[in-house]
Amino acid sequence: MLEGKKAVVTGGGRGIGAAVAAALVEAGADVVVSARSQNEIEATAARLSEGAGSAWAITADISDPRQVTELFERSVERLGQIDILINNAGFATSSSLPKIRLEEWERLFAVNVTGTFLCTQAFLPPMAQRGWGRVVNVASIAGRMGAPYISAYVASKHAVVGFTRAVAMEYAMTGVTVNAVGPGYVDTPLVDQAVENIAAKAGLDNEAARETLRQQSPQGRIYTPDEVAFLVVTLCDPRAGGINAQCVVLDGGSVQA
Repeated sequence: MLEGKKAVVTGGGRGIGAAVAAALVEAGADVVVSARSQNEIEATAARLSEGAGSAWAITADISDPRQVTELFERSVERLGQIDILINNAGFATSSSLPKIRLEEWERLFAVNVTGTFLCTQAFLPPMAQRGWGRVVNVASIAGRMGAPYISAYVASKHAVVGFTRAVAMEYAMTGVTVNAVGPGYVDTPLVDQAVENIAAKAGLDNEAARETLRQQSPQGRIYTPDEVAFLVVTLCDPRAGGINAQCVVLDGGSVQA
């Protein structure tokens, strides 16, 4: 499906990013996995390269313009060109409005929004020049709706969705599509952190706290990274060229398009 394509996945060391990288390799793509944690991305790249796949690790903090430039240059040096960009790196916190610190707000926007902008700005134009490309931004159900105690996170993910739609329209005639995916709660370290926060604030044990997250979905479950990866790779398929400027939600139906 993606034989010969070259991809970069940010936040690729674990969770959704690692699952997306694995799914891209399985589909035939060569992949650069990037994140701030060198050990994690090197382990992920080594695991993905054990079979017939090819994966490389490049360390970068995508909130830093200089490091994004280096990520682009080293990825092109390694792969020759980049056809697919998955903006997955993200950061999440939860606080009531009066307790949100400015540093917390700025960090959320630096990673979730500015990082997505910087990577897209670096990687997308060369795709347009070649006449084909895929950009998929991993947003969140929080990019489509609000929820208490995560107003800063919600604002950042709404920004990602808006950015996705605008850039998709700007490049609609070039052969490049730009879409987002909006997962609900996914079984990742970020959700483990959310469970601990809920348990501490509500006086629940971790299993009871996790059940509160399951009940956010009409299907009564937390989703898997592989389910998100399937959706991301589907949007990268050459046959998905008519899907553009969308935020496709994976949450069992609580948000309906």
